Amino acid sequence: MSRVKDTGVLAWLYMMRVSDKMERLSHDNLTRFDLTPAQFDVLAHLIAAEGISQQTLSEKLFVTKGNVCGLIDRLEDRGLVVRRPDPDDRRSNLLFLTPAGRELTERAVPAQEKFIIEHMSTLCSEQQQQLKSLLRYLDKNIAS
Repeated sequence: MSRVKDTGVLAWLYMMRVSDKMERLSHDNLTRFDLTPAQFDVLAHLIAAEGISQQTLSEKLFVTKGNVCGLIDRLEDRGLVVRRPDPDDRRSNLLFLTPAGRELTERAVPAQEKFIIEHMSTLCSEQQQQLKSLLRYLDKNIAS
């Protein structure tokens, strides 16, 4: 079997390897808050924009309405999120953090940001900016 020599393929392999490592470490970091990465994403979105609909949340998270529904069910069962009917659309619910959800999110978001900053500090700020620019360029130019 020949070794991979194409620079693009090698870059992609390293990108996937780093992504997998960070995802695994991030998951471990969030377990101290008894949260999955998906649950954390919901809470982080809600603290930034409470009162959004499940539809809007699913679009922001790039997941189906069914997946968001299950996530919200579990967070609601834990007393972290509450659904309220949308006064402008009876078919829709708006999502809000409970006091317990707000307290947990206000602890988890800074801890997760600190985790990311610590792991990204392997790169200097110039390298971080370069990586961000390259990934943003790649993101914009790959057809979805």
